[in-house]
Amino acid sequence: MDLLTALKERRSCRNFLTEPVEEATIEKLLEAATWAPSPLNSQPWEFMVITNPEVKGKIFAEGERCRKWALEKSGWKWLGSYSIDFLQSVPVIIAVIGDPKKTGLDMFMEDGSMGYQAACAAAIQNMHLAAHALGLSSLWFTLFDKKALREILGVVPEKTPLALICLGKPERSPAPTPRKDIKEKAIYIR
Repeated sequence: MDLLTALKERRSCRNFLTEPVEEATIEKLLEAATWAPSPLNSQPWEFMVITNPEVKGKIFAEGERCRKWALEKSGWKWLGSYSIDFLQSVPVIIAVIGDPKKTGLDMFMEDGSMGYQAACAAAIQNMHLAAHALGLSSLWFTLFDKKALREILGVVPEKTPLALICLGKPERSPAPTPRKDIKEKAIYIR
């Protein structure tokens, strides 16, 4: 599959078949993630592969708690109909855990400690593209409290759960979402 085609055709999915994903396929996705760039080649990511229904149930409960809290605090009425039930049935969830100690030299800069987050985001993008190339769908999920997710997954306090990547075969092909024209998003300094 051509990379530019994959970039345009990949979609976020919230309706997965319950069919398991082969371990060899998961390992290909994790390998793709590890080829992402990182500051000083620090590779600040760790991955937790979750298929246990009980753990997925706890993740769902935490996501529901955060969804209800966000609905109450934000006033975003659309959150009332936003379902996260897929967290209980998606075949695989990969937790991406970042290590702030491996952030590169930006720790000395004004905003500091962003390098590890950017590197983990690059690893996540690699995982999404690899999943698409292998016929799977994926979703980048962040509706959780980091402290609560640390407890659910047994992550040490020094590391940060940054995202949950949901993976599986799609129930149906998700529709494309619109993108703004590049002319609205790019500035050339010549």
